[in-house]
Amino acid sequence: MSIETAKAYLAGFGLAEQVMEFPVSSATVELAAKAVGTEPARIAKTLSFRGEDGCFLVVAAGDARIDNRKFKATFHRKAAMLTPDEVLTLVGHPVGGVCPFGVNAGVGVYLDESLRRFATVFPAAGSGNSAIELSPETLFRVSRAAAWVDVCRLPEDEGSVDRANR
Repeated sequence: MSIETAKAYLAGFGLAEQVMEFPVSSATVELAAKAVGTEPARIAKTLSFRGEDGCFLVVAAGDARIDNRKFKATFHRKAAMLTPDEVLTLVGHPVGGVCPFGVNAGVGVYLDESLRRFATVFPAAGSGNSAIELSPETLFRVSRAAAWVDVCRLPEDEGSVDRANR
């Protein structure tokens, strides 16, 4: 799967024409922010985790980090990310272009609360040089997310986490 798969999926929602393709890489949060012309926090990064029977995705703000305690409390398992080879096989998109659009059957999608801070966010669209701008509500609907979750911490929370772990 690739950008063509993501575009075909998004076409079902009338959104394929909104996919942006860049002449430069957007494969990381920093590169995507530069390509789009926005702050890194507004990049909606898609993280791939091992599930009970396969995998699932968590889409979070670019400045958010997985909070292991919150993750375990929500998903009842330790956060274990997929390897790049597993991502392509199990999710259907390559690392750098992983998105919640047109993924393999059985791949669950969850959106982290960190995205709700913004009017719009920029998830990838199936390749390492693409993105689409969507409101968090539209992203939830279009990705057919199972739920909103709170499994991340933001940079401003880092100090309180460090103090709590002492």
